[in-house]
Amino acid sequence: MAGTESVARHFPFRIGRAASADLRLEDAGVWDEHLALWMGAELSVEAVVQPGALAGINGQNVRRAPLRNGDLIEMGAVQLRFTLTPTRQKPLWLFEAAVWIGLVCVCLAQLGLIYWLLSGV
Repeated sequence: MAGTESVARHFPFRIGRAASADLRLEDAGVWDEHLALWMGAELSVEAVVQPGALAGINGQNVRRAPLRNGDLIEMGAVQLRFTLTPTRQKPLWLFEAAVWIGLVCVCLAQLGLIYWLLSGV
């Protein structure tokens, strides 16, 4: 599975050997339910290692730790790179065009009102 990519579309995102795992790994040293990714405080992602399992982040053994972009997660013989991808923004050009057209109409209406008020005097 080297070089493959898995996207966590929901939390908790479970990693292990079990058939119910979101990311299933059959490598040596990986338990049935080895690690889970949770949405932590302030929308951060946290790695939570199951009791009895061993895992490391950037070479440090951890039980629970927040993840940052580029962190290396180690479980048995497996190494996973945690990355955050940029979010895709919905195209807003139609909405922006409508706002600009509305602003132009308001400005023209104000200019017309000023002209009408000044010409009536």
